[in-house]
Amino acid sequence: MVAYRHLGSSGLKITEITYGNWLTHGSQVEADTAIDCVHTALDLGITSFDTADVYANTVAEEVLGQALKGQRRESLEIFTKVYWPVGPKGPNDVGLSRKHIMEGIDGSLRRLGMDYVDLYQAHRYDYATPLEETMQAFADVVRAGKALYIGVSEWTAEQIRAGQELATQMGFRLVSNQPQYSALWRVIEDKVVPTSTELGMGQIVWSPMAEGVLSGKYLPGQQPPAGSRATDEKGGKEMISRWMRDDVLTAVQQLKPIADDAGLSMPQLAIAWVLQHAFISAALVGASRPEQLVENVKASGVKLGDDVMAAIDAALGDVVERDPALTRSPEQRPA
Repeated sequence: MVAYRHLGSSGLKITEITYGNWLTHGSQVEADTAIDCVHTALDLGITSFDTADVYANTVAEEVLGQALKGQRRESLEIFTKVYWPVGPKGPNDVGLSRKHIMEGIDGSLRRLGMDYVDLYQAHRYDYATPLEETMQAFADVVRAGKALYIGVSEWTAEQIRAGQELATQMGFRLVSNQPQYSALWRVIEDKVVPTSTELGMGQIVWSPMAEGVLSGKYLPGQQPPAGSRATDEKGGKEMISRWMRDDVLTAVQQLKPIADDAGLSMPQLAIAWVLQHAFISAALVGASRPEQLVENVKASGVKLGDDVMAAIDAALGDVVERDPALTRSPEQRPA
């Protein structure tokens, strides 16, 4: 069964492997398969689920709500997000204005079929809205009982600090950040992680397998397998393209003997690597087939020795991205 961790310094416990339905529900897989994946996650002990209003333009929330219908609500931890354009994508259908946040939480709850979410997250930082307005809206969402906790996603260290200061003044706290993080993408380590840790915020990280590249299924000099994310024209191919270089793929193949020696698959090694870090509250893992989840949750509770962690660093070498400037939100909101 999947282990639990505290979400930052809060009292909320979440499963260290959390099910995320970005790029799958309502988009890459049929609803029946998506529901099967959610039920498999529950059977494996996962009780934390992450989604967002923008995923499949609100459809992902509907599918997750349908899949969880009939479950004991108190036994689940449900996360969703607000910022990106939704609906007809009008001028107020995007960002972190009071209008969009208040309408956004109501829409998410309606689609999920729930009275509240456990964690409501600012999906990016909004340069077009005063931070005070955003934080006041989140404070009111919490006071209304529509969200129990508030988090952010892909905010810089400076933005996190400013947001936490305002949140504290308004009677709540930011408890989490949701950044990209993997053995290949470590841009949060230099600034975001120390600031978050100081402020009591945990990291719920997305793409712990670097869009699937760390699974080892993509080979240098060869076409990607049919049906893989690298062939998906709905968005997956674009996201993974930065990793589809021969130097990266060659380095990743050097992880296979390390995984074999540890008795792990390469996906399990990638997830276990993320979970070794104390600042991690959870790794988000999606699935297009239930059997993927069955294998991936075996990374929960795995302890990698210092020698294994060092071997991973040596294998990946200088293909690892560490530039802290790559933590950023769009300067101009999409319209």
